[in-house]
Amino acid sequence: MSDLLELAVAAHGGLERWNAQRSVSLELSVGGVLWDLKGQTGLFENSTYEANTRLQQATLGRFGGSDRRVRFTPTRLVVEDAAGQVIEVRDNPREAFAGHVGETPWDALHAAYFDGYALWTYLTQPFLYTYAGFETAEIEPWEEAGETWRRLRVIFPDHIASHTREQVTYFGPDGLMRRHDYTVDVLGGAQAAQYIGDYYDHGGLFAPHRRRVHPRGADNRKIDAPILVSIDIRRLWYVAA
Repeated sequence: MSDLLELAVAAHGGLERWNAQRSVSLELSVGGVLWDLKGQTGLFENSTYEANTRLQQATLGRFGGSDRRVRFTPTRLVVEDAAGQVIEVRDNPREAFAGHVGETPWDALHAAYFDGYALWTYLTQPFLYTYAGFETAEIEPWEEAGETWRRLRVIFPDHIASHTREQVTYFGPDGLMRRHDYTVDVLGGAQAAQYIGDYYDHGGLFAPHRRRVHPRGADNRKIDAPILVSIDIRRLWYVAA
């Protein structure tokens, strides 16, 4: 583990405390213009999310503001009603994005897949980068907001569903995340800069409750408007193993 990743893991509560958790649950609102552009306005405006912290499995609750839920894994989406009866299934959901560009409309399961993998990535950062199969390297620092942010380039293994294989996370002098850059493959290669903040202490684990995703310009600077995706966590809790 690099010294930057060690700093980040320690700042977020340490591996021992993280490894003692089995799952993370939250109540949140996910907004931004992306959902309007894709024809899915308000789908996750008042939602819940529960994820395994080690395996890429999650449940998206209050799906579309209803009592439906979606069971997410990288290879399957299952929509259920409140009684657990299966309504719809999509196998190999990433294949459903073949040929998509930024303007291609989504159905609700396209949106569920995107939300499912994206939130899992965010909720497990930076501990995720210590998992088997991840490759990390510190790259040149970045000056922004009156600070020097150290940057970690991360190569994701093929079995993890995420925006793209190579991503970059920026850390402030305190070791907490400030920014996360990536290309979004399922959006035709859109370039994004996500800003991270509003940290809270959850029993010694520090998690951000606010994220804002902006387009990223050719100079590696964010484009202020529009905000593509907004994430506001109202409540978050971990469940120990």
